[in-house]
Amino acid sequence: MSLAALDTTIPHNGAMATVQTLAERVAALEAQLAEVQSRLPKDKVTIVVFSGDLDRVLAAFIIASGAATIGQDVSMFFTFWGLNALRRQRKLRGKKLTEKLMALMTPADTKGMGVSKLNFFGVGALMLRQMMKEKNVTSVEELIDLCADLGVRMVSCEMSRDVMGIDPDELRPNAEVGGVAAYLADALESRVTLFI
Repeated sequence: MSLAALDTTIPHNGAMATVQTLAERVAALEAQLAEVQSRLPKDKVTIVVFSGDLDRVLAAFIIASGAATIGQDVSMFFTFWGLNALRRQRKLRGKKLTEKLMALMTPADTKGMGVSKLNFFGVGALMLRQMMKEKNVTSVEELIDLCADLGVRMVSCEMSRDVMGIDPDELRPNAEVGGVAAYLADALESRVTLFI
């Protein structure tokens, strides 16, 4: 019912002023509600991948692919050791001595990642991969490809990449570059935020 219609049914000015005040208060409340709703989390999942351990990276991609499968907007932010999950090759040419040493001490790709417990110079990772294969569990490499196909954003931390001397062409071609602001922009809108 409009205010003009109310004007014909309410005979005196005091009641009309009360209706006008109520209408203004309702409009103010609706504006506040719209602002609150704009700040509510969206159907998003943000995952920080800090670890470069095979089992932890595997868990991150299992969660990411599961969330994307049920329609969540998923963003993964890879920093420090987690950058190894996005590596596809190792380059030494054009790097400083410390960057070359770092490159030689870290995996060239996901196949070189160890496990977080009982690694025993890589034997633990080989056993885990063999056990996964025997049980028909999807490999981390297949999960990464699946996540890319599902539209999961994979963002490499620019600062970590620079510190560790990792060139952009050492990473997967679909890896985006971003900083903490890119991560926070996604995290502030997310229902779920994980640090792995």
